[in-house]
Amino acid sequence: MTDNTEIEAVDAVGEDGIDESKSAPADRDTTGPFDESEANPVRPYVDLGGVKILPREGLHLRLEVEEDSQRVVAVSLDYAGSTLQIQPFAAPRSTGLWNEIRDQIADQILKQGGTITRGGGAFGPEIIAEIPTVATAGDGSMRVARFIGVDGPRWFLRGVVTGDGAVNAEAAAEIEDLFRSVVVVRGSTPMPPRDLIPLHMPSVTEDTSMVDA
Repeated sequence: MTDNTEIEAVDAVGEDGIDESKSAPADRDTTGPFDESEANPVRPYVDLGGVKILPREGLHLRLEVEEDSQRVVAVSLDYAGSTLQIQPFAAPRSTGLWNEIRDQIADQILKQGGTITRGGGAFGPEIIAEIPTVATAGDGSMRVARFIGVDGPRWFLRGVVTGDGAVNAEAAAEIEDLFRSVVVVRGSTPMPPRDLIPLHMPSVTEDTSMVDA
């Protein structure tokens, strides 16, 4: 693997409070995103700790690392003209997080000078946002990002889609299929709700040809 890890600090959601309902497709356990207990054990996943990724042709994986702590805080999947950033969080057994977290994301985007559109998609409620670009702040340039989320058993998986998958229906379908294939590994260690489930580099024995880290 090449030593060109993308260094980026990602704000994990962390305020107190738990929503009283779960937001997930009714058939999530059979169509994904999957819990580790639901995944096919013979498929050749790349193990990144809190998530497992199924390799596919054209998929490029980047690990996002917090500069100060050097811990992996997100996984970005570049595929078919889109980027899907995923983060797995611990959640209560019987209640969900996405409905409340979605409101917090919307508030943060509006404070940054962006705009939001609430709607429904393949995974339920989501947000389409136009966010001022950091590199050209002040000149009116915006980027489109699609925020999706699924509440699973004792975990919550957040996805942020940029590129073609945020604006084009055909590309969106491809990135949705990729999101469905993700396996979340919650583990048995007690964790406070909203804590990021630990992520790590893949094992040297795995196929890491698609990984930048």
